[in-house]
Amino acid sequence: MAAVLLLAGCSGLSLPQPDAPTTPAEPSVLNLYPVGFDKLSGWNGDNFAEALPVLIRSCAVIDKKDAKVAIGSNELMGTYGDWQKICKDARLIRPDNKIEAKYFFETRFIAYQAASSRDTDGLFTGYYEPELKGRWAAEAEYQIPIYSRPLDLVLIDLGEFRPEYAGTQLAGRLTDNKLVPFYSRAEINNGALRGRGLELLWVADPVEAFFLHIQGSGRVRLPDGSHVRVGYAGRNGRRYTSIGRELVAKGVMPLNDVTAPAIMDWLRAYPAAGTELMNKNESFVFFRVIEGDGPIGAQGIALTPGRSLAVDRAFLPLGIPLWLDTTDPIDGRPFRRVMLAQDTGSAIKGPVRGDVFWGFGETAAKRAGLMKQRGSYYLLLPKAAERVAPASQ
Repeated sequence: MAAVLLLAGCSGLSLPQPDAPTTPAEPSVLNLYPVGFDKLSGWNGDNFAEALPVLIRSCAVIDKKDAKVAIGSNELMGTYGDWQKICKDARLIRPDNKIEAKYFFETRFIAYQAASSRDTDGLFTGYYEPELKGRWAAEAEYQIPIYSRPLDLVLIDLGEFRPEYAGTQLAGRLTDNKLVPFYSRAEINNGALRGRGLELLWVADPVEAFFLHIQGSGRVRLPDGSHVRVGYAGRNGRRYTSIGRELVAKGVMPLNDVTAPAIMDWLRAYPAAGTELMNKNESFVFFRVIEGDGPIGAQGIALTPGRSLAVDRAFLPLGIPLWLDTTDPIDGRPFRRVMLAQDTGSAIKGPVRGDVFWGFGETAAKRAGLMKQRGSYYLLLPKAAERVAPASQ
């Protein structure tokens, strides 16, 4: 993901660390407060006809769910059956009809401001689809492998065992009928997976490969000018550690100067220290080749630039729309629009936290690299769910 996503970790490269808190952190909770659409800043300025097809993409997943099952942990979020009715109505709206689309959102949903246990303000970062130069086989300077998912990687969704762990996953490998941690980034880079035929592609720049892992998807351009799209296929389950925070702790750069371009410049200027620092982020991502539209988010559908948002599944279910109120990272102007929760991220944690997908290209990369905006969002939840749940929880 983008620059501030790199600030989410807390362990270091033998670097000074902030003092540990003397009291336990207050558990995060999601509170919801109903708000009229007329109270949402910028509501009348969005093009709802652009947002509707993004919702319909999520509907393709929602329609396959058991109608009786709750879509999230809060009763206000309703059941999949409530959402399936909304999806049916959404498909009746004429394409590109802004008035009908706006009426649809205002008549099917109630807006609820999301708040943590403390306030409604949260952090919003960005990510994009990078492009790397690569080859199908190792040659010359192209010696950095992009790995496919190993067959012995076991993923466990703890939410399937206990509801309070919804959105929490573990990953490892089986050894003597025992689940043990999967190989770390350093172990994989030192050859733990070598010789298993898992290499999808080969790239030349280890820094670009590292940032491909951060973004979770990308394009690899081949010598003939064609490109291969690769997408997230799993991760090793190791803890995500921020390298941006480590640079701040070391005194290399102040927090306000930490951006993706600045971090990349430092890693290239100090390759030995940069390799050691990157390996301190033990989290490692595996990829797959994607045919057709992409990149693919955690909901299993193609993401939409400027409309798809990565969220914390411990608080928000995938597929729901929300009203985002923040600012553009380049010009500081208001960035207010309907977004769809369609992805997740290792560093996206908390009731009011999001990562905007900006798309592909230089402008998308710039926005993603600079974005660390404060803001808030409002969940758009089914009116049908209001009658069976209290106004706030």
